Amino acid sequence: MIALVSPNTNSSSFLLTGFSGLEQLYPWISVPFSTIYAVVLLGNCLVLYVIWTEPSLHQPMFYFLAMLAITDLCMGLSTVNTVLGILLGLIREISLDSCITQAYFIHGLSFMESSVLLTMAFDRYIAICNPLRYSSILTNSRIIKIGLTILGRSFFFITPPIICLKYFHYCHPHILSHSFCLHQDLLRLACSDIRFNSYYALMLVICTLLLDAVLILFSYVLILKSVLAIASREERHKSFQTCISHICAVLVFYIPIISLTMVHRFGKHLSPMVHVLTGNIYILFPPLMNPIIYSVKIQQIRRRMLRLFSLKIC
Repeated sequence: MIALVSPNTNSSSFLLTGFSGLEQLYPWISVPFSTIYAVVLLGNCLVLYVIWTEPSLHQPMFYFLAMLAITDLCMGLSTVNTVLGILLGLIREISLDSCITQAYFIHGLSFMESSVLLTMAFDRYIAICNPLRYSSILTNSRIIKIGLTILGRSFFFITPPIICLKYFHYCHPHILSHSFCLHQDLLRLACSDIRFNSYYALMLVICTLLLDAVLILFSYVLILKSVLAIASREERHKSFQTCISHICAVLVFYIPIISLTMVHRFGKHLSPMVHVLTGNIYILFPPLMNPIIYSVKIQQIRRRMLRLFSLKIC
């Protein structure tokens, strides 16, 4: 295990927090974490492969699912080096530039996942409430434009506060709360004027995550109203079934991110272990669960994967 470097306020590097007090168990803890990352990478790559190779899945719903899988895959790749690096004893520190870059991708990908989930809610609304115009509304060119808008919205507006992190003076001990870098964690260590970053980040969260959540909820109110108006019980059940996987993905994303926000805001008295666990759940739970949810709940994906595995077994 690499020796712990004393945290000083003049260094341009930061100490990453692992599982405090469990350092002797890191080789064992690394096993489940390595397994989780392997499942994240394999599961999302498998979903992308199935959508890419199966012509019947070349539809708007599955294009948006592919966007979600790419986002989850990138989230896993953006944190695997520091999380497993700590557990395997390879790293304990991260430079300021690397930390800022990692924070940029983590937050940008979080906003991107929220945007994709909102787009998927819009897709379900059109499919259920206006099915006759579904193909004319969600054309391939329009889907490409939606994808580019999501990308720009997720990473463009987050750039100003992330750039500001480079020019702050960090006078508090350079010890981060997690095994990776977050914007709010770096702000906590800064002694410069952070009011712009604090207010800007708050407005960004309100205008993205909170607004997306409200719009997703509103779309499901309209979907529920439309479904309840269907006379056939079987058709109502079928319509609800198409939404279950998306609802699960929304819960899997928003519950961890709300929990992490609450811990950062009100949990300063809590054990560092709580911060580390909450942070890792926020990073790993959605990328881990989304491929499982969609593989189990969406019949087309499930059939294609079963066929794929049966061919490999033969």
